[in-house]
Amino acid sequence: MNTIVFHHPTKKADVLQRISVDEVEALFKLPFSDLMYRAQQVHREHFDPNQVQLSTLLSIKTGGCSEDCGYCPQSAFHSTGVENRRMLELNEVVRAARAAKQAGAGRFCMGAAWREPTDEDMQSVVEMVKAVRELGMETCATLGMLNEEHTQMLKNAGLDYYNHNLDTSPEFYGHIISTRDYQDRLDTLVRVRRAGMHVCSGGIVGMGESIAERAGLIAQLANLDPYPESVPINNLVKVEGTPLAEEKDLDPLDFVRTIAVARIAMPEARVRLSAGRQQMSDAVQALCFLAGANSIFYGDQLLTTGNPDVERDRALLDKLGMHAGKE
Repeated sequence: MNTIVFHHPTKKADVLQRISVDEVEALFKLPFSDLMYRAQQVHREHFDPNQVQLSTLLSIKTGGCSEDCGYCPQSAFHSTGVENRRMLELNEVVRAARAAKQAGAGRFCMGAAWREPTDEDMQSVVEMVKAVRELGMETCATLGMLNEEHTQMLKNAGLDYYNHNLDTSPEFYGHIISTRDYQDRLDTLVRVRRAGMHVCSGGIVGMGESIAERAGLIAQLANLDPYPESVPINNLVKVEGTPLAEEKDLDPLDFVRTIAVARIAMPEARVRLSAGRQQMSDAVQALCFLAGANSIFYGDQLLTTGNPDVERDRALLDKLGMHAGKE
């Protein structure tokens, strides 16, 4: 077996020891059983291997986004049947958050289909964050790019996590999006860190990227200083009307490999099974947990695409002897 050793600094280290794309790609190319063994070792060093963190995601503003992301049914550039809807009222958000908490979710994530929020948008979101925190839940938001003022408003409201995915590697990014630069995404993450909030950032696989480009995504995430506390790994959900609707299905074991590599590269992160989980069998999900995934989106809906329902998730976790837990 080829031994690949990453020497990770602690999160308090002054100098970040970078992980190269070549090192990450070498992990992807390990024999499957060797990779799983490595990932499980790393996972057990940092987490209870039978605990999973449950998050629920609500779309507070759906459709009409001015970005042209090739995977997204909410883009105004694509004809997917997703309507441009108004922002939800505060009481609607609170009702959904309360239901999510009763169902067992510990974190409530609010997503809006914007390139970036306006000042008026932010006033509404701030009230939502405060209201959800009053329920005793962790809060997360994904609102697009943030400027300094809006970042500080979210911090002052008590937002725990901000989600802003890198989506893919810098080399493949231009094949997917043309309305926003990669650096724009990195700049938003820097502002979130500077404000003192936790970072949730991951990407999407199965968009036609090569193994090297998939490795490039993981290396980018792992080399953030520090790397994200939460890393959602999405399997492309192909939606009719988007440019990626006819993309070839990703082999399920390649998705499992991505989870394992993310776990090894970011040992202390929560690695989350995100979009695409509805299409996965229980066996594939079990392999993902074995590979180091320890967070899922929990509930019936992910923004505009389906998600396994609560009862199916509970049954699967019971079958695997797993239990819900917080950070």
